[in-house]
Amino acid sequence: MKFSATWMIALRALRRNPMRTGLTMLGIIIGVAAVIGMVAIGTGAKEQVASSIAQIGQNTVMVMSGAPSRGGVRGGWGSLPTLTRQDYEAIRNEIPGVIRATPDVRKNTQVAAGNQNVNTTVNGAGEDYADIRAWDFVEGGNFSATDVRTAAKVAILGNTVATNLFGDASPIGQIVRIQNAPYTVIGLLKPKGMNMMGSDQDDLALVPWSSALVRLTGTDSFRSMTVQAESAEQVDRVMEDIAALLRQRHRLREGAEDDFQVRSQQEIMEMATSTARTMTLLLGAIAGVSLLVGGIGIMNIMLVSVTERTREIGVRLAVGARGIDILLQFLVEAVVLSVGGGLVGIGLGIGIAQAVSAKLGWNTLVSPESVTLAFAFSAAIGIFFGFYPARKAAGLDPIEALRYE
Repeated sequence: MKFSATWMIALRALRRNPMRTGLTMLGIIIGVAAVIGMVAIGTGAKEQVASSIAQIGQNTVMVMSGAPSRGGVRGGWGSLPTLTRQDYEAIRNEIPGVIRATPDVRKNTQVAAGNQNVNTTVNGAGEDYADIRAWDFVEGGNFSATDVRTAAKVAILGNTVATNLFGDASPIGQIVRIQNAPYTVIGLLKPKGMNMMGSDQDDLALVPWSSALVRLTGTDSFRSMTVQAESAEQVDRVMEDIAALLRQRHRLREGAEDDFQVRSQQEIMEMATSTARTMTLLLGAIAGVSLLVGGIGIMNIMLVSVTERTREIGVRLAVGARGIDILLQFLVEAVVLSVGGGLVGIGLGIGIAQAVSAKLGWNTLVSPESVTLAFAFSAAIGIFFGFYPARKAAGLDPIEALRYE
C-alpha cells in the first residue's frame, strides 16, 4: 500500500471526529507552548543577569571587605570594614597588570538643589569609576585625580537625580547640597536604566571617595573595590597578587582565614547565572510534564479509536491489507496529532513569551534550540505513544475483528 494512501486514510479518520481530534491535540499544544514560554522566560532572565554583570566592566576583579561572625552566625561580605585607603593605594601602585581601580563608599542620603530634594544613593568613587564601567557622559565630564586627592566638593549626577532636581535644565555648574555640604555638579551620566534586580542605575550621585569618607561616612575604610586588569589573561594572576598583598598588609598568619574576598567578574557571572540556569531547567521540566500528559492522552484516544474501528480493521485485513499497513495508518494518525499540536504550540509559546515581555516588562528570549527541542519532543511523543495502539490494531485477527460488535 502506498504511503500517500495511508496518509489520506489517516487524515480522513481524524476528520470524522473533529472535536475529539482537537481536544487530543490540546494536550500537546499546551505542553509545547508551556515549554517554549517557560524556557524563554528563564533564558531571558539569565541573559539579563549576564548583561547586568557585564556593566561592571571588562576584565574586572571585585575586592570585598570582611564578613563578621557573631554568635556563630557569619554576616555578609562587605559588612566588616577591613579595606583601607592604604590597601587601595597599594593595589593600585604595586600590582602588575592593574590599569584602573576605584573604591566603593556608599551611603543613602538626601541630595537637594534649591527647593527640590531627593533621597538617593551617593557613591564615593575614584577617577577611574566611569572608565571601568564604560559609562559615558551626556554633559560635562569626570572628576580628576586632583579632585580625589584634595577631597574636592564636586559631583556627577545620574539621569534620574538630575531630572528630579533640575527638570529639563542642564545641571552642569549647579550647586547641590549633600548632607548640607555644597557640591558643584561637573558631569551628567548617560542613562542606563534598570539593573537585573529592578533598581534604577541612574538614581545615584558620584563624589570623590576622599570627600565621601570625610563628609559622609566619617570612616577611613571601604566596603569594596573594583580593579580592572589589563587583559582577560591577567585576571587570575591579578587576583592572586591582590590576595597575597592584602594578607601581607593585614598581617594574617599562615592558615588564618582571609578577612576579605576577591572575585573575578567571570566568577560573579557564573554564580549569578547558575541560579537562573537552574530555574530555567526546573521550569522546562515542569512544563515538559504537560507534554507527557498530552502523549498519554494521545495513547488513550488511539486505543479508543482502535476499539471503535475493530470491524473496519477486520474488513481491511480481509480484503488484503497487511499488518504493516494498519500499523502505519494508526501511527500516522498519532504523529499528525502530535506534530500538528506541536506546530500550534510553537506559535502559542512564542506569543506567550512576547506577551509576558510586553505586559510585565520581563526580559524573554525564545531560542531556536528550545523551539527545535519542543517540536522534536512532540513528534517523538506521537511515535512513542502511538506505537502501542498501532501495533495492537495491526495484530488483530481478521475473523475475530469481523465478529466484533
